[in-house]
Amino acid sequence: MPVPMPSGNPDRAPARALRRAGSALGRGRSACVHHWSHPCLKWPKRVATGTAVLLVVPFLTAGVSLRLQYAPGTHTRERDAVWLGHAWVDGRHGEDQLAELVQQVRDTGIRDLYVHAGPLEHDGTLPTSRYPKARWLVEAVRRELPGVRVQAWLGDVLSTEGRTGMDLGERATRERVVRSARQVLDAGFAGVHFDLEPLHSGDRDYLSLLDAVRAITRARGAPLSVAAHQIDPLPSLHCVAGFVAGHPKWWSRSYFGAVARRVDQIAVMSYDTALPLESLYGGYVAQQTRLALEATPRGTDLLMGLPAFHTDDIGHHESAETVAAAVRGVRLGLSREDARRERFGVALYVDFAAAPGDWAAYQRGWGAPTSD
Repeated sequence: MPVPMPSGNPDRAPARALRRAGSALGRGRSACVHHWSHPCLKWPKRVATGTAVLLVVPFLTAGVSLRLQYAPGTHTRERDAVWLGHAWVDGRHGEDQLAELVQQVRDTGIRDLYVHAGPLEHDGTLPTSRYPKARWLVEAVRRELPGVRVQAWLGDVLSTEGRTGMDLGERATRERVVRSARQVLDAGFAGVHFDLEPLHSGDRDYLSLLDAVRAITRARGAPLSVAAHQIDPLPSLHCVAGFVAGHPKWWSRSYFGAVARRVDQIAVMSYDTALPLESLYGGYVAQQTRLALEATPRGTDLLMGLPAFHTDDIGHHESAETVAAAVRGVRLGLSREDARRERFGVALYVDFAAAPGDWAAYQRGWGAPTSD
C-alpha cells in the first residue's frame, strides 16, 4: 500500500502502485521466483498473473451461489477498520472533514483507523515532519469516537522485485523500522500497522521484524497489525506465478499463519484480483475468507479487505470488485467455515476514494447489527 508520496497528490500514494507489484519471497530466498526484467514484458507479466487467477477461480467457485442463506449472526463483531489517507496527519484535513468521518464511523462496527503516517524511508527511518497533526487527530477521535483506535499505517516499497526500496535483509534497516514503530507510539498513536510490499511468501526477515516490533507494542499495551497478501488458492500457486510472471502474488497458507501468529490483527488485501465479474469476485472472496480463517489463530483478529476505490485497470475491475460483492463473499465464507468466530471483521480501503455507495454497502451488508 504506502509508497513514497509524489508531489502531486500524497493521498494517492498509499497502496495502488505497491499492490500492483504484489507479494513474494525476498531477494534470492526462493528458487521458485524468476524475474522478468525487460520492459517489453510488463504487460505479459500482468496478463499471465490475471490469467492464472481466471483459470483457477471458476473451478474453485463452481456451484457457489452468493444468494445462499447466510448463517445467523454473520454481521459485524465490532472489530472492523478503515484505511485513511495521509491528509489526516499532514494538516490538510480539519474539523469539517473530522465531522464527516465521525458521521461515517459512528454506529458502525469500525473500531480501528489505519492512518497513513509514512511512508518509511528505505533505510527504515520516519521523519517526524510527515505527521505534524497526529496528536490532533488522536485526541479528536478519542473525544468524538470513544473506543475507536488510531493506528499508524507505515509502509514502503521493498527491494524484492526491483533495484530500489527497503531491504529487510539488512539488520540495521530492521532496527530502524523498530525505532520508527516506537516513535509513532510516542507520538500518541494507539498501535502500529505495517504494509511493506511486495512481500514474498516465506520471507524470514519480515517475521524477525514482527517479533521485534511486537515486543515493543506488547510492552505498551498497543496492537500490532499488518496488511497481508492473499493466500494460495491452490498449493504453491505463488511459486507458479513467480516463475511465469516474476510476481508471486499470493502467500502460502503456512506463511500466512506464521505472520498471523506474530500480530494482533491481520487484514487481507482481498482485492486487485483481475476478475471481471461480481459473481467470480464474490466467490473468490468467500474462498479467501475460508482459507484465512483456517490459517489465523483464534487469538488474532482477522479482517477481510473491502475495495472502496474505483480505479479501473487490468488488475482491478470496479464493476466486479465492489464492496457489496466482497461483503457477500465474506459472509458466505464465514458462514461455511466458522460462523461463531468473534475475532473477525472487515476493513475498507480507502477513505479518500470511497463513494457514499461504498459506505452504504458496508453498513447495509455488514456494518450494523441486523436480524438475519
